[in-house]
Amino acid sequence: MAYATPPPVDHPGTFIKEELEDRGWTQADLSYILHMDVSQLNKLIKGATSITPDTAVALGDAFDMPAEFFLNLQQLYDLHRTRKADPGVKARAAWVSKFPVREMIKRRWIEDAEPDLLDLQMLRFFGKNRIEDIPFVSDAPLLAHAARKQDYAGTTELQYVWLNRVRKMAEQIECPLYSEEALRKNLPSIREHMHLKDDLIHIPEILHKSGVRFVLVEALPGSKIDGVCVWLGGQPVIGMTLRLDRIDNFCFVLMHEITHVLNGDGKEFSFAPVDSDTGNDVAMDCEKVANDEAAEFCVPRALMDSFIARKSPFISRDDVLSFAARLEIHPGVVVGQIQNRTKKWNWLREYQIGIREYLLEWKHKDGWGHFSPTGL
Repeated sequence: MAYATPPPVDHPGTFIKEELEDRGWTQADLSYILHMDVSQLNKLIKGATSITPDTAVALGDAFDMPAEFFLNLQQLYDLHRTRKADPGVKARAAWVSKFPVREMIKRRWIEDAEPDLLDLQMLRFFGKNRIEDIPFVSDAPLLAHAARKQDYAGTTELQYVWLNRVRKMAEQIECPLYSEEALRKNLPSIREHMHLKDDLIHIPEILHKSGVRFVLVEALPGSKIDGVCVWLGGQPVIGMTLRLDRIDNFCFVLMHEITHVLNGDGKEFSFAPVDSDTGNDVAMDCEKVANDEAAEFCVPRALMDSFIARKSPFISRDDVLSFAARLEIHPGVVVGQIQNRTKKWNWLREYQIGIREYLLEWKHKDGWGHFSPTGL
């Protein structure tokens, strides 16, 4: 990042010397006027001592100028000298004003380093050659052709950092070439593994065999992000946060991102819209399609409509268990969809079980106390 070098600032003694020359006074004349020892005045003019408030008042009276002028000269000089003490302050402030640098260091995505090395690490982290090309730091667009994709503008700085961590991790994963045919063929198998929480860990491997890299990266605080589909040279990557730690959310978000992969959403921009609860992504057509496909995949709409019509408004626990068993999917997924339709978020919450501990057995993860190589 470019940092302006402040112009040199002379000691106030330089101004006093020039003023003496303009007035035709000697140092002895000024020492007499100020009632100050000549050697003491000489030290002040040479910059060996500083102007005090008392001296500033005396100089103001002697030269018929405001005392504040001399105090300001001294303050500017002192600030100029102090500014040289730590050149990294401005560099760190510039990055911290845009990105969660301290959190990135805490998670070992970058190292705590001197300004030049910090700049270099941030460039490599974002995969850019120039700081001017990094979105949020400059006027660089978030995506190519961003003017025609205004809906992407909802992506925040935190989300952009997170998805770049997903990208850096994915770059280090060896994976077969992506096959849309193989992925579609494996969808029934993926759904079968949504029946039991212990089976969820097999899903990432199924994706990998289809040519889809799958990484888990803990969400950055405040990012409100669930997942994303990233493209690396035409190869898809699915990144997830497991932020809500519920089986219904995992199944829905996973299929949401798989739909992006199958439809090639975001392929020309490097990533599809970030899946979050910020409310900015639902306006895009591809997001609506992904939402509908994910819901249909987990629980077919026609069957859900029929179930609710027959059982509502008094849907019992046994009704849900029987319905889920018939669909061969975990009851928590059914509960999640019914909650979403009825807006009764506390209904049968005991079936929205946590699944993070099972999925963290996956080798490609970052966060939750696990640290992956930075790739920088």
